[in-house]
Amino acid sequence: MTRLLLALMAAGLSAQEIPLFTKDFPPEEFAARRKAVYEAIGPNAVAVLQGAPAPAGYVRFRQTNEFYYLCGVEAPHAYLLLNGATKRAALYLPHRDERAEATGGKVLSAEMAEEVRKLSGVESVGPPEQLARDLARAGWPSRGARELYTPLAPAEGLAVSRDVGFGTNSEAYNDPWDGRPSREGRFVQLLRERYPQFEVKDLSPVLDRLRLIKSEREITLIEKATKLAGLSMIEGMRSTAPGQSEHELDGVAKFIYFRNGAQGEAYNSLVASGQNAWYPHYSAGKRRMDSGDLVLMDFAPDVGYYMSDVTRQWPVNGKFSAWQRELYGFYVACYEEMLKAIRPGVPVKQIKQESGEAMGKILAGMTFSKPEYEKAAKRFVAAWQMSPGLGHSVGMATHDVGSLGDELKPGMVFTIEPALTVPEEKIYIRLEDLIVVTEKGIRAPSGFVPRSIEAVEAEMKKPGLLKTYPRVD
Repeated sequence: MTRLLLALMAAGLSAQEIPLFTKDFPPEEFAARRKAVYEAIGPNAVAVLQGAPAPAGYVRFRQTNEFYYLCGVEAPHAYLLLNGATKRAALYLPHRDERAEATGGKVLSAEMAEEVRKLSGVESVGPPEQLARDLARAGWPSRGARELYTPLAPAEGLAVSRDVGFGTNSEAYNDPWDGRPSREGRFVQLLRERYPQFEVKDLSPVLDRLRLIKSEREITLIEKATKLAGLSMIEGMRSTAPGQSEHELDGVAKFIYFRNGAQGEAYNSLVASGQNAWYPHYSAGKRRMDSGDLVLMDFAPDVGYYMSDVTRQWPVNGKFSAWQRELYGFYVACYEEMLKAIRPGVPVKQIKQESGEAMGKILAGMTFSKPEYEKAAKRFVAAWQMSPGLGHSVGMATHDVGSLGDELKPGMVFTIEPALTVPEEKIYIRLEDLIVVTEKGIRAPSGFVPRSIEAVEAEMKKPGLLKTYPRVD
C-alpha cells in the first residue's frame, strides 16, 4: 500500500465518527460497579483484570464481559487495576499504532490518557509496562496491600458463557499435543512469580454477586436483545416451508439482529428440525426440513454486551398434526401454569409446588393416544416438581453467572426451559421465555412471540422473507 493511499485513508477517517466509548452506560455506572468491588475486597487488597487479546483472524474485537463490566473500555490487551485502599482505578492501554489506525480507524491508546479518563471515569491511564511498577508499589509494606484479586474463572467473550469457557480450557489442557494452561491460569502464574508478597484470591465470586442483580440500563439492553430474538422467530415462522435448510432460518435471524443494532450472536443458532431437536445443542443446520416435522429455534443476539435466550417450536408445513397438537398442546398448557406461578417474594419451592399442582390437574384431564406419550407427560410433570430451581440467569452471558437462590429478587433476569421428551420416538418439545423480576412482579419481554397452537398457525400464514426472496441454487 502506497504512502499516498495511506494518507488519503487517514484523511477520510478524520471525517468519520468512530465511537471510542459506549453510549449504553455513563461513566458513573461503571464507577459505581468499581466502588462495589472496593467495598468487597477491602482496604488491604488490590484487584487486577486483563482484557481480551487482539482477535485471531479478520473478526471484530470484542472485550471480555468482566473487563467491560468494570470500565466499558474496548481495546485489546488492556489491563485494569483497582486499589481498595485509595479507591482509585488505573487503566493500562497499548501504545498508539499509527499504521493500524490509518487502515482500521482510531482506537483508545495510552497516548490518549486525558481523553480516556474523561470518557471512562477511571482516575489514571498509562501504558501496559506501567502496571508492573504500580503493582510493586501497591505491595510495599507501607501501602498495606497484602491480597491481590483477579478472576480465576474463564473470561467470557463473544458467544461464550462460563460453562463453555471451562470446557474449552479443559479440552486444550487434556490434548496431549497441546496442553496449554488457560489464559487466566497463565496470568495468575505470572502474578505469583513476580509478586510473591501478595496472596492471590479469586475475584470471580465478587463479580458474580454484582452481576446477578441488573440495573435498569442493563435490563433495557437485555430486553432489546429479547425483542430481536422474538422478532427473528416470528419471521422464522412466517418464512418456514418444507424443503428449506435449517441454516436458512439462521440467516433470517442474523439479518434481523444486525439490521437492528446487534453486535453479534449470544450463542450459535440452534435450529433443529425433526429428530435433530432431540439433541438440545444441535447446531449443524444442514438438514432440509420435511413437511410433518417440528422445527425448534433457540437463538438470540448480543446487544451491547447483553444477551437473551428464547426458544420456540413450530410445524414446518404450518399446521400441527394430530400427535403434535396432542403433545405440544399439553406442554403449552403446563408451560403457561409455570409462568403464571412465578413471582418475587415467594420461595421457589412454593412456586414449584403451585405450578406443579396445576400441571397435575391438566395431566389428570388428558387422554393420550399412546402409552409412551402418557409416560412422557407424567415424567415431565414429575421432573418439574422435583427439580430444585426454575432456570438459569441471563445477562452478559446467556448462561449468566450468579445463582437465583431460594427467592426471586428485583433485578434478577432468568429463563425457564423445561423439556418434554418421548425417547421411544426421539420427540423433544421445548419453549423458553426470558423473565425479568421487578418490585411489582415479573414481566416476560419474550411473551409477544406466539406460543399457542392457534397463534403459531396464524403467524405462519403471513408472508415471510424467505418465501419472497428466492434461493440461488
